[in-house]
Amino acid sequence: MQRAVCAPLVAGRSVGLGPRSPQRHRAHEHSCWYRARPARPLCSSASASAQGRPVAGAMLDRIIRVDQAGEFGANRIYAGQMAVLGRTAVGPVIQRMWDQEKEHLEKFNEMMIDQRVRPTILMPFWNIAGFALGAGTALLGKEAAMACTVAIEESISQHYNNQIRTLMEEDSEKHNELLEILKKFRDEEMEHHDTGLEHEAELAPAYTVLKTAIQIGCKAAIYMSERI
Repeated sequence: MQRAVCAPLVAGRSVGLGPRSPQRHRAHEHSCWYRARPARPLCSSASASAQGRPVAGAMLDRIIRVDQAGEFGANRIYAGQMAVLGRTAVGPVIQRMWDQEKEHLEKFNEMMIDQRVRPTILMPFWNIAGFALGAGTALLGKEAAMACTVAIEESISQHYNNQIRTLMEEDSEKHNELLEILKKFRDEEMEHHDTGLEHEAELAPAYTVLKTAIQIGCKAAIYMSERI
């Protein structure tokens, strides 16, 4: 049976789907690609069975689903920041970080198709919430925008570390491909975190309060995206 996998658009284009992508639609819509081929397992136990996904397969589903949602949200945050600060001196800095987030999202979009993982149903909400958070903090000034970056990237890095730890405890050799991806992305998220600090994030009004509030929201988003 053919299965539909939906991937979000970033900056008005579909990402991670190569020459098979359909015609471009307006930004922030979703397009579906139908693939009849079986899922390509990331590990030997990740294939579907007649009784449903085994434990390892279900775990990988959650990891791919939540990480794709997280990278989509990060893309929307940077889109919001660029809408406000794109023509300022800090614009190129934000653009460089956004470009890396686009690469992360592209990879997880590919993995969702290969593994036939459904996206979270909360994608439309993260689309709006992410942009609003990015634009809202940017309107408070570049320091607040960078404080948002620090808060988000720190949370995502910790989240990736938790996933890396879980996969290594389960079977590091079996999950080697995914582990390498997560480690690379984690390191790049920490670079963004450090960039935010270098650009005076801690000078944002009520920095500690702002950072804490954003991280609470980020943890809630992770929890919901894993399950819904």
